[in-house]
Amino acid sequence: MEDEAEEVQRVLDAIDAIAAGQPPAVRARRLTEMLNSVQERVRRERQQAVREMHDGGMTYRQIAKELDISFGRVRQILAEDTDPPASE
Repeated sequence: MEDEAEEVQRVLDAIDAIAAGQPPAVRARRLTEMLNSVQERVRRERQQAVREMHDGGMTYRQIAKELDISFGRVRQILAEDTDPPASE
């Protein structure tokens, strides 16, 4: 648990460093970029973990119970497209 707390603190420190001393527009832009990157990475990692659970033999309902989410949310996670949209 201590390692997890340290990891969280490093992320919070990185956020503080991005925001430090920057004009509001620059801060907002940089923080938005960071947020988008983090959200995408977390989504992919979560999907991979759920896929591993399913590939390992767990049913959608078992996964839902284990993660304390709905059966429908498990389906959504596994159905998400992992490839970024193609640019035109």
